Amino acid sequence: MRPLPVFAALTAAASLFVSAPALAHPKLLSSTPAASASVAAPSRITLTFSEGLMPKLSGAEIVMAGMPGMPNHRMAVTGFQTAVDADGKTLVLTLARPLSAGTYQVAWHVVSTDTHRIQGNLAFTVK
Repeated sequence: MRPLPVFAALTAAASLFVSAPALAHPKLLSSTPAASASVAAPSRITLTFSEGLMPKLSGAEIVMAGMPGMPNHRMAVTGFQTAVDADGKTLVLTLARPLSAGTYQVAWHVVSTDTHRIQGNLAFTVK
C-alpha cells in the first residue's frame, strides 16, 4: 500500500516547523563602517542584525590595532556609549569623539530576543 499523498505533504510541512528553531540565530547583516572599509573619522558605529536584540546582554569593545608609524600599537578605545536602536535590531556605538587615523577592530557580542548569543569581529581603517 502506498502512503497517501496528503500524509506525505503533512509530514514534510511538519518537519519544516520542527527544524525551524535550530536555524534561528541572529546574523550580522551590515555595519557602518563596513568591514575592511577605509573611512573618514566616524562618530558612531552601527551593527545591524537579522533579529531583535536584548540591550542589556549586547555590547562591543573597540581596539585601535595600529596607527600610522606604529602598526603594532594596540589601545582600547574608551568613552563611547552602546545602545540598541529603536528598530530593536541595530547595535549603536556612539563615540565621545571621532576616531583618529589608524586601524580599528570592533569585537561585538549580541543576544537575540530568543536568547541566542553570537559574537564576531570587524575591522576598518580611519584615514
